[in-house]
Parts: sequence; structure tokens; C-alpha cells
Amino acid sequence: MPPVTPEQDLELAIRIADAADAVTHDRFRATDLRVERKPDRTPVTDADVACEDEVRRLLAEARPDDTVLGEERGGTAPDAGRYWIVDPIDGTKNFSRGVPVFATLLALVVDGEPTVGVVSAPALGRRWWAARGTGAFTSDVARGIAAAPIGVSAIADLGDAYVSTTDLDYWREIGARDRWVALTEATWESRAFGDFLHHVLVAEGVMDVVAEPGASAWDLAAPAVVVREAGGRLTDFAGTDRIDGGDALSTNGLLHDAVRAIIRPA
Repeated sequence: MPPVTPEQDLELAIRIADAADAVTHDRFRATDLRVERKPDRTPVTDADVACEDEVRRLLAEARPDDTVLGEERGGTAPDAGRYWIVDPIDGTKNFSRGVPVFATLLALVVDGEPTVGVVSAPALGRRWWAARGTGAFTSDVARGIAAAPIGVSAIADLGDAYVSTTDLDYWREIGARDRWVALTEATWESRAFGDFLHHVLVAEGVMDVVAEPGASAWDLAAPAVVVREAGGRLTDFAGTDRIDGGDALSTNGLLHDAVRAIIRPA
């Protein structure tokens, strides 16, 4: 059997995202939605589990030799080879409260490097996707856009930058709230769009910087491909190209070092 190309893997990921959207859309704002608490006190709904199970089923059919790592069902990432990372609902707190800002994140990692990423937000009518070497794209149902290339901003002065984080409490928990405050004071505007959304907005050139002090591999694998293929950078706070460092910095690339000097001083 000939090797699978990144384009073929991306095509599969998009088909699976369609199936995932059907699951989450059906359960969004459902009156019988079941919400429980995981040991870390974060919420999980019956839709999270059902969505991940459907993604795993489809991957098992199409790529039976690939490993799957998921937020809800777990798994172990191999040291080498191919594996998929799925976050069935990124933004479960939003989903459980009826806020439409949530997405399914699906990524393929090959020999430790994310190579395919799809971020699908059905309640927003938006999707973002990329594969290594192919560029990044988006669709927008409301605007009638089926597929449009995207790219990061050209903002080169930190004083003109539009920045986002997830929650100020994350900075407080790591004893670094003063660093976030310092970043907001050095930039034009700050927001807390959070989760997947601010990373893909960096890829679109709408945001310039995302500093996220608490993030897991399943939160970052898919956005990392989209941001990088759009011309930006997604690293940990130390500047290393990784998705498992526990934190994440997304920028248009031009601002990366300036931001790092503030949030991770020597």
C-alpha cells in the first residue's frame, strides 16, 4: 500500500470533522444534556464522550494502524510514528452553558510533529484547517465562504498588537499575573477570547498574540498546524516548537521574541 499523503490525511480529518459536528450540534443546548465533573473539576458532557467515540470509530475504520490520543478516553502518544489527537469539544464550559464558542479539534502527529490540523466550530459556522506545506484555510457559512486562504498579520510593533489570553486566573495560579499585566500595558488592546478561538484568529490575522499559561497537547495540536501554515509561530513560553509544554504562545512571528521577553523574563 503506498504511503498516505498529508493531503489525504487532511481530507480524512475534514470528513471526520463533519461527523463530529453532527454529534455536537445535535446535543448543543439540549435540555437533557448531562454535565459531570472530572477529577480536575473541569466539566465533561455526554456530548464530549459521544463525539470522541465517533471520531475514534471513524479513525479505526480509515487508519487502523494509527494510535489515537483523546482528552476523554485517554491514550499514550508513541515516541515515533503516527498518532491522532482529538479534543472532542474544546470549550466545554461554553458548550455546557449554551455559549456557541466551542470546537472539535483533530490533529495528526507524525514523528512528534503536528502535520494536519482541523478546528471545527459548528455553532459559529466556522472551520479552519491546514496540512504541512499546503497553507491554512477557513470556511464561513454566514459569509458564504467554502474555502479561503488565511495568513497572519504584519504588525511588527508591540504597541500596535492585539493580544488575548484565556483566563487571568491561570496567570495567578502560576504566580505570573504581573507578566500578563505587563504584556497588556505594552500592547494596544487585550481580550480573553480563550480556547481554540484566539489561536485561529492569530492565523487569520485578526489577533496578533495569544499567551496561554495553561494548555494541553489536545488543545494545541490542531491550532499549531493552522497557525504555522498561516505564517505564524506557536511555541511554548520558552520558545520551543512543542505542544506538550503546558503553555503556549501564538503570534504572527514578528512579535514572538518581544512577547517572550515580557512573559518569560531571563
